[in-house]
Amino acid sequence: MLTEIARAKLNLALHVRARRPDGYHELETLFAFVEYGDVLRVAPAAAPSFHVSGPFAAALAGEGDNLVTRAAARFAGIFGGGAHAIALEKHLPVASGIGGGSADAAATLRALARLHHVALDDPRLFEIADALGSDVPACLLGKTAIGKGRGEQLEPVPGTPGIPVLLVNPGVAVSTAAVFRRWDGVDHGPLRADPLAGRNDLEAPARAIAPVIGEVLETLAAQDGVTLTRMSGSGATCFALFENEAACANAATRIARPGWWRVETRLG
Repeated sequence: MLTEIARAKLNLALHVRARRPDGYHELETLFAFVEYGDVLRVAPAAAPSFHVSGPFAAALAGEGDNLVTRAAARFAGIFGGGAHAIALEKHLPVASGIGGGSADAAATLRALARLHHVALDDPRLFEIADALGSDVPACLLGKTAIGKGRGEQLEPVPGTPGIPVLLVNPGVAVSTAAVFRRWDGVDHGPLRADPLAGRNDLEAPARAIAPVIGEVLETLAAQDGVTLTRMSGSGATCFALFENEAACANAATRIARPGWWRVETRLG
């Protein structure tokens, strides 16, 4: 049995440049990953199976088809390897802007590749990832990177591992499609030389759908020791980077609210 951590994805900046004829949007984003995530275990089996547990298991319970099972089926279609038993511990909230499903699919591909001695940089793995979803290639890479196109065109850049991060989700699921539909259609410019000086162009439409996102961001920004506060992806999860772990821990205690999910972690 092999174990992979499906680490949560953060968009440290997310600039929406244009609507595309294919229905997607042209993006420029800075992907980063934290140490915390879902836990995926894979083992060879006589017949395929998928089991989900954990605090957010109910969101996937009863689903006969999901990104994990699709990733496994497409891996088998290209590389073979027979059937597998897959167990997922779901610790990340769904529809939350931190790539939970995409990270799970990418972790499945990495685990199967390791199990069957496929190189993790095999272009066929990234072709599978791209077909599964726009964030899956970045999650498969699992490193800090600039993403362009739909987010699948990746350029690795130096990261800042070890920086304390507080993730906060106000307990609401936000539809990615609904947020993109509300984007104002204005190109506010590319990523800057320092992408952390950028923005998230989906924050305003996400806040229009779920105003509590604004409350989360304002609460995070008011904490001591914060160096950056932003919403990730299309929301509703927000994050803050901190000067040190003590400041992060103090903030986690101070912003506890009924129904708010929060996790202290670090950039990976």
